Amino acid sequence: MKRRSSISLRLTVWFSTAFVLGFLVFGVAMYLELSYSLAAGRDKTLLHRANRAVTLLTNCHVGSPLCVQRFDDFAAATPEGNLIHVFDVDGKRLYPVVQDPSDTFPWPSGVTPQDRLFSKVKYQNAIFRMLSEPVTIGTVHYRIVVGGQLNDNRVLVNQFKHGLLWTAPILLIFSAAIGFFLSTRALRPVARLIASVRLISIGNLSRRLPALHSGDELEALTETCNEMLARLETAVGQITRFTADASHELRSPISYIYTQSEYALKNLPLEEESAECFSQILRECEEATALLNDMLTLARCDSGHSGMTFTRTNLKGILDDVYLRAAPLAKSKQQSLTLEVDRHEPTWIMGDPPSLRRLFWILLDNAIKYTPIDGEISIRLRTGGSEACVDIKDNGIGIPQDALSNIFGRFYRVDRARTLAEGSGLGLSIAKWISDIHRGDLSVKSSENIGSIFQISFGTTNAG
Repeated sequence: MKRRSSISLRLTVWFSTAFVLGFLVFGVAMYLELSYSLAAGRDKTLLHRANRAVTLLTNCHVGSPLCVQRFDDFAAATPEGNLIHVFDVDGKRLYPVVQDPSDTFPWPSGVTPQDRLFSKVKYQNAIFRMLSEPVTIGTVHYRIVVGGQLNDNRVLVNQFKHGLLWTAPILLIFSAAIGFFLSTRALRPVARLIASVRLISIGNLSRRLPALHSGDELEALTETCNEMLARLETAVGQITRFTADASHELRSPISYIYTQSEYALKNLPLEEESAECFSQILRECEEATALLNDMLTLARCDSGHSGMTFTRTNLKGILDDVYLRAAPLAKSKQQSLTLEVDRHEPTWIMGDPPSLRRLFWILLDNAIKYTPIDGEISIRLRTGGSEACVDIKDNGIGIPQDALSNIFGRFYRVDRARTLAEGSGLGLSIAKWISDIHRGDLSVKSSENIGSIFQISFGTTNAG
């Protein structure tokens, strides 16, 4: 059997997955945007510093002491000013004039490139962004080289990346909780709809699902289900009426055949072969009458009219009556039939005595039919708290495990049982119906060639 998956769980998974994927896409986009913005900002800063250096050199005579002093003052006032150098067209350093002997920074050398050039340089475990800007002052060509550290940018980008990685699982948990809450809330009307549908059975098809008035698909589904229930009610009603009418109509001719055959057996001189034929007709009439009575009972069940009168009933007295009726039948098959009660005081329940007798007789009759000669059958009444439980146990042929789920179905008979006993296959259906009407719980446990135990539990009531 395929395992069912909760829609609420699937919606939660889908919502969480979509939410986290959306967050990750947004996070990656923001990560790339941040990296690009920081890099562009750094390049813009280097260009700004280079332009300021060009302006300074343009307003003074390159190489003069005044120009050197102004450049030194500019470098001192500018962040990372020590990374602003000026070279001539041959690659000779012009500014700063005095170079720090400890400066081992890999400054570019060689002929000045004709175009602006950005590059990266690694120096002492740090990454630097370098701008080589060719300029012309008058008729002389120069190259201004400006550098700046990228470590601060890298730290900021890494912090943002780590924040994304730490936030993702938190958002996953948060989105799962929100998704579960929203899906559960959205499916709450579905849960109520399922509960209402489960309360509808063949005996109360007149019941309808509550209208939602939500204006959505659930309202359409509810209306469709109610329309289907109306069609089912009509169809089942027609079948029920046909069954009841046919049963009533058939009882008269069967009664006539039975009466005439019985009269012939008792009053006419018949040969042995003819007498046996009339005897067979009587047996068939009895079985047909029993079947018609069962069909009438089920027709009343389907119509919702049980015809029962509930009174305070002594369950122990009902079992005594059924036991006395079944004892001669069990004795004829040389079977042991016992009745056990936990206490001798009356056990009171609310019920219809004739129907309860029929319920227990059906179970006992089946136990006797399907238990071999010298078999053992027991009836036990147990009481505890506000519940009374009756066990009817036998060591007969048992019921196959694959048949237990269908054993209370109408006209259902285990194949092996067909060859051992007569019957219509309606008895256990009627027993189950009587049990349900009394709000009892009828269940069965059985093993092939070991036996069966039918258990019926009822709620008890006070005797006063």
